[in-house]
Order: sequence, then structure tokens, then C-alpha cells
Amino acid sequence: MPEINRTRSRSPRSQIAAVFVRALLLMIAGTLLAGSVSAQTRDHLTDSESELVRFHQELDKRIDVFIKAMDRRFAIINKTPQPALKKLLKDEPDWGDLPQGNRAKLLFDIAAILDEAITNIDDVSRRDEKNPMIPRSLRKLSAAANGYITNLTTLRSQTNDDDELAAIERALENASQIVEVGGKLPAPPPDEKKKKPGSQ
Repeated sequence: MPEINRTRSRSPRSQIAAVFVRALLLMIAGTLLAGSVSAQTRDHLTDSESELVRFHQELDKRIDVFIKAMDRRFAIINKTPQPALKKLLKDEPDWGDLPQGNRAKLLFDIAAILDEAITNIDDVSRRDEKNPMIPRSLRKLSAAANGYITNLTTLRSQTNDDDELAAIERALENASQIVEVGGKLPAPPPDEKKKKPGSQ
């Protein structure tokens, strides 16, 4: 890609992160318009979830919000217990009511949340390509997306509903591309490796 040649004067870590963020955005650009009309007119986050996204200015914390928002929807779809929603900060807003909607709408939410998470990473990359939150956030999102692929593949085998299948395919494509790019990131620094998965 042309971006690779133009970024060779940057540090290797920031160069790789910037290149792969842009590559990922190019790969998923076609999926942004793939949703149904009903998905386009529906807010993919609840008001409380949107408030949490606005509250958290650090990229990796925003990615945590997106991941938990998707986990909430998977729990509803799979009829499993809701994930624990521990506050990261004392004055953090509450998560509010659970998202509403049928399975197709919740699945379209998940695909759209993946889109928004990538847009947030790209926005930070455009302002500050050396920001260490970029590769860290991509790793978090990639780890979550890897689990989503398994879940979505199972759901795909259990439905014949056209709307559900369309939403699943869109979410699967986004998640697969995130995992692919996340797997090409450089190894995390030692201080990040020491953190347990899901730790803050």
C-alpha cells in the first residue's frame, strides 16, 4: 500500500500501528453501507452507552465500553447472564437499561458498534499516530472480536431469518478483519503483557 512507503521515517511501532489501522478501515469501508434501512435508522448504542463513550476520553477505555456494549447484546441473544459492569471511575455514568430489540436488530447493533470502535481508533490515529493507546486498543478489540466470530458462526448455523443472516454476515466480516489486522501488530510492551486479559 502507498501508506507503507510514506511512513518509513516513523518509529517501527507507530508505523505499523498507523498502517494497519488504515488498512483495516479500507477493508471494512464497504460494510458501512451494508446494513438494512431499519439498522440505519436505529441507534446502535443506548443513550446511557453513548454517554459512557463520551465520558471516556482515553481510547482504550472507550474500546472497553464498546466491547461491553456488544457483550450485553450477545448475552440477550444467547439468553446468558449479563456481563459484570464494574465502574472504572467513581463518577462514571451508569449503564442504564438493557438494549431493546429483536435478534436481528441486536446483531445489527453489534456490527455497527464494531464500525464505531474502528472509527474511534482511526480518529486517534489521524491526530497522533504515535499514541500507545492505538495498538493497545486494537489488541483489546481483536481479542473480543475473536470470541465474537465463534459466537456469530454458531448463531448463523441456527437461523434461517434473512435479516439475522445479513446482520451476522456484516458483523462476521468486521470481526474477521479486526482479528486479521490485530494479529499483525507488533508484540505488546512488557508492561502491557503483565496485565491480565480484561484488566484495566
